[in-house]
Amino acid sequence: MTTTTPASDLPRRTATRPSARAGRAGGQHRAGRLARVVLGLAALASLFPLYWTLVAASTDSHAVVSSPPPLLPGGNLFENLTYVWNNAGGRGMGVALLNSTLVAGAVTVSTVTFSVLAGFAFAKLRFRGKKVMLGLVLSTLAVPAQLSVVPLFILTKNLGLANHLGALILPVLVTAFGVFFMRQFLSQALPTELLEAARVDGANSLRVIWHVVFPVARPAMAVLGMLTFVQSWNDFLWPIIVMNGSTNPTVQVALAGLGTGWSTDWSVITAGALMGTLPLLLVFALFGRHIVGGITQGALKG
Repeated sequence: MTTTTPASDLPRRTATRPSARAGRAGGQHRAGRLARVVLGLAALASLFPLYWTLVAASTDSHAVVSSPPPLLPGGNLFENLTYVWNNAGGRGMGVALLNSTLVAGAVTVSTVTFSVLAGFAFAKLRFRGKKVMLGLVLSTLAVPAQLSVVPLFILTKNLGLANHLGALILPVLVTAFGVFFMRQFLSQALPTELLEAARVDGANSLRVIWHVVFPVARPAMAVLGMLTFVQSWNDFLWPIIVMNGSTNPTVQVALAGLGTGWSTDWSVITAGALMGTLPLLLVFALFGRHIVGGITQGALKG
């Protein structure tokens, strides 16, 4: 026995479907608008410290510490930046920027390259003692960096590298975090079948690394490169110990000597901080899309 729906009920049911869909669409629209508002407020909150640095760098020392503090930029920005450029680090900010660029660039290239090679070995190659060696590499992450300052300084001085940029590059040619990061990425993103196919085609180890491993690891390389560059650029403890701040400083060492005297000139200090931050903003503006893409692709691989 079958039941039939009265004809009078059909228009009523069909009429409720568009309204339900419209209600869901309206809810999704409101949720999307709320998400955009929240993201916009979060972006403004993130940019406020940079804006305040610009405001403080464009005023004088008395205006920075006044109450209430100024909220709009002043007219002393170029004067403060000129002072920083000519006096930071004894030889000017140009030398410090050049030194930091050379050191951060060399450390980034070496760390990314060696981390990919070591990560590939730990992820896909078979050799004796692999687990033990990986454990030893990871165990160094538990050692505070301050414990290695004294022996590292003695070794650097005996090698004649004190006050030389090589003293900032050689100790960090590769990091345990970089090796572990690339090992985790390549173990999931690099199929073993792809390596076997390359070897069947007659590719030697160098060709496999250059034509297979590096292209697959490119997203993770972008992320690791950005993290390494920022860390090297902002490093302060080791450069101030091994480098001469008055003749051969990095940016952070040069900024440490700004605004000193009978009274602290906060406007000059913030102007130097702004000048030291601009290269990082430039790097992220140029490579930010690749970095975000690398993070997204790495997340999807998992």
